[in-house]
Amino acid sequence: MNAFKSGFVMIQDVIKLKWIPEILSSMGNGHYSFQEILDSIPYLSAVELNRKLKVLQERGIIHKLEDGEYKLRPFGDDLLHILLHLQDLNERYNKEVV
Repeated sequence: MNAFKSGFVMIQDVIKLKWIPEILSSMGNGHYSFQEILDSIPYLSAVELNRKLKVLQERGIIHKLEDGEYKLRPFGDDLLHILLHLQDLNERYNKEVV
């Protein structure tokens, strides 16, 4: 597998997981504690948030600080940038597709 394809597959494997884009977006909006993230995402349960935070930590996307808050690692910042760009593309071009 070439580097481009393997990088794409790795990113796709992360962002296709339910709640991951919302969690990253929440963190990008300044929500860093478990409760802040949970409160900012309607219908997300505490159990599911805990699961997803563990996945994000295992993949090196976020890390947990000693005070219990979560922070994006550089890879997480880049993923958030990609997600925001995809959102911008959708807003820009979805209006034209009917």
